[in-house]
Amino acid sequence: MAEVNASPLKHFVTAKKKINGIFEQLGAYIKESSVFLEETYKNEELDPVTTEEQVQEVCAFQSKAAGIAEVLARRHMKVVFFGRTSNGKSSVINAMLCDKVLPSGIGHTTNCFLRVEGTDGAEAFILTEGSEERKSIKTVNQLAHALHQEEQLDAGSLVCVMWPKAKCALLRDDLVLLDSPGIDVTTELDSWIDKFCLDADVFVLVANSESTLMQTEKSFFHKVNERLSSPNIFILNNRWDASASEPEYMDEVRRQHMERCTDFLVEELRVVERAQAADRIFFVSAKEVLQARVQKAQGMPETGGALAEGFQARMFEFQNFERRFEECISQSAVKTKFEQHTVRAKQISEALRGIMESVHVAAQEQRTYCLEIKEDRQDRLQFLDKQLDLLTLDCKAKIKTITEEVERQVSNAMAEEIRKLNVLVDDFHLDFHPSPVVLKVYKNELHRHIETGLGKNMSHRCSTSINSSLQATQTEMIDGLKPLLPAEVREQVDKLVPRHCFSLSYDLACDKLCSDFQEDISFHFSLGWTMLVKRFLGPQNTRRALTGYSEQVPRPLALTPVNPSMPPFPQNSVTQEELMVSMVTGLASLTSRTSMGVLVVGGVIWKAVGWRLIALSLGLYGLLYIYERLTWTTKAKERAFKRQFVDYASEKLQLIVSYTGSNCSHQVQQELAGMFAQLCQQVDVTRQNLEDEINEMNHKIEQLDSLQSKAKLLRNKAGWLDSELNMFIQQYLQHSSK
Repeated sequence: MAEVNASPLKHFVTAKKKINGIFEQLGAYIKESSVFLEETYKNEELDPVTTEEQVQEVCAFQSKAAGIAEVLARRHMKVVFFGRTSNGKSSVINAMLCDKVLPSGIGHTTNCFLRVEGTDGAEAFILTEGSEERKSIKTVNQLAHALHQEEQLDAGSLVCVMWPKAKCALLRDDLVLLDSPGIDVTTELDSWIDKFCLDADVFVLVANSESTLMQTEKSFFHKVNERLSSPNIFILNNRWDASASEPEYMDEVRRQHMERCTDFLVEELRVVERAQAADRIFFVSAKEVLQARVQKAQGMPETGGALAEGFQARMFEFQNFERRFEECISQSAVKTKFEQHTVRAKQISEALRGIMESVHVAAQEQRTYCLEIKEDRQDRLQFLDKQLDLLTLDCKAKIKTITEEVERQVSNAMAEEIRKLNVLVDDFHLDFHPSPVVLKVYKNELHRHIETGLGKNMSHRCSTSINSSLQATQTEMIDGLKPLLPAEVREQVDKLVPRHCFSLSYDLACDKLCSDFQEDISFHFSLGWTMLVKRFLGPQNTRRALTGYSEQVPRPLALTPVNPSMPPFPQNSVTQEELMVSMVTGLASLTSRTSMGVLVVGGVIWKAVGWRLIALSLGLYGLLYIYERLTWTTKAKERAFKRQFVDYASEKLQLIVSYTGSNCSHQVQQELAGMFAQLCQQVDVTRQNLEDEINEMNHKIEQLDSLQSKAKLLRNKAGWLDSELNMFIQQYLQHSSK
């Protein structure tokens, strides 16, 4: 602040530096925001949290901010000097620059607009309008000569005089001085205003104190006042040193000039209040000030040379003008050059802050929605797992129940069919012959017939009830698991209807089961010794008896034990059946010993019953033998074969009743387990979908957290930039308006 107070022009310089810094940060911020919004908008994993309009709006902000920053970098304070020809405009500029920069004096009339601007180089040069060629100049005479050579220049042309800042302190503070041709030499005042005056901060009307304000001068500033809102106008009554020759009229002339100038500013132009008009009207002698300052720069006293009386007062007046001018142009330039752009920057920062706030809110809302979806999917997943465990236990229990029931039904049905096996065998019809080849074919077909018939009969007995139970259980499984699936999957589950075509497979394998069957279709007389023994003892005992069972029957032990300490052997240790077999065996052995024994026995019987009864018995016995022998046909052999096969097969089939029941129950179990596995597979797909959705929500939440954090950071940056702009307004713009 000390530097600003020391030089009013520094106020503009520091303000320009500050606002340029802010716009540099604003540009970087807009670029960062643009990249963030564009990446967010193109993120297909998230629902839109920003719009295409917002992205385009921020891109537009970026180009606008860059344009404003470029304009601000070229901004400077501009003062335009107007007046009639030879009123001393160039002399005033030279006096302010403390050097003879522009041609002035007798014979030097400005015939075009001359823009005096500082350059960092050590050499002065000029640039003509429409050309970038630098024409070097070192003295005023060279400048005058160069301007004289530019024949194509007219009154509306512009020539830039780039003067080293090291030679003129006033040019170091971004100040541009514009000298103009006399406003009485042209009628193109409107074009001059449009071309050179619209960006001017201060207008200096250089009048001739030896005359009064002319209508030409007033008309020009009326036009300026129409184009610009309340322009800053200073009036310099130059050549006031002429009043020293007539001191008695000085005060009266000064009063008259002051009144006329005040009325012009206050009443006609209405650019200042009457109380402020005195600070805008000055009486100076630019020629004297320039001479004094040049002498001082050369090390000579300011009052040296021929200076009119009252020089110090006129010098003070000129310095007072410079001070007021610097204060006015600095404050005015800050306001006119920076206020509009500052307001625009605030609008941009506010708009960006609003956009980031909307992105933050949208991300927050979407994050809340994702959390709700995640919690819902987690609850559904937990419920699904719990219900699936309960349904699994229930289905296992149902499967166990139905399989046990199937095993019981099949076992009972097979036992019943085994008892009716003779009927099934009797229904078998095929050419029978006792030859081994035919018998082999007959057995194979009989095996196939029995297996097919048993399968049909058992299917007829069990299929309806088993299928009903199976379908009911499958329906219960589907109804139990269907609520665990989403609606779109339930339609697929409905396609898994219970299969009506399911049938049990009764794999009896009769050919393998009865492969050891040995038929006996040779003739056996019913009253023969072998048949009688078989009838009384049974097939097993008959074989044992006829094969010498007597040798295997244990001999009776002594009733008195050999060892007195041991208990006597029980007398009834040999069964009655074994005793019978032993007796018959002994009898058979007795008859086969010798024919003598036969004769002895025959003689005994002869004497006992008589020969007639014996002859009758023998005749009947023989007739019976002959009858049975004659009736032992192929049909009889087939009946015997079937009877033997029924007995043998019944015994063998009884062995696989339990196995067949278990096999059928296993088939039902496999069917139900397969159905349940398909349903569980659908549940697993649903479960996996829920897990995928949960993982997707977690990923989205992470992205939204990052997005939310970034949006919050950018929103805070916008707030910080807004506070910086507010500080700039408070420090420079509000201060300037005071």
